[in-house]
Amino acid sequence: MSEHQEHEHHIVSPKVYATILLALLVGTALTVWASYIDLGILNPIIALGIACTKATLVVLFFMHVKYSSKLTKLTVGAGVFTFMILVGMTLADYFTRAWGRW
Repeated sequence: MSEHQEHEHHIVSPKVYATILLALLVGTALTVWASYIDLGILNPIIALGIACTKATLVVLFFMHVKYSSKLTKLTVGAGVFTFMILVGMTLADYFTRAWGRW
């Protein structure tokens, strides 16, 4: 017979949720503000940086990955790693094409 194992759940205070909500709202305001400024090639880089920061906050706190087991963190990390490989392969194909040379 297997023993019943209980997992300890972490209780997140409403203050933490309010802080993360405020950070997400500030990130949204920064995104809107940055969209009105012409920074040339830096515009998409800044927008993606803000978006990645906001997505990280959502995954860590609202999806409770920060307080999860190592297996859950490994699974999330493997998903991010796989995504980065796919983006890298797509960009490698895009940058190595001979656009307009045919």
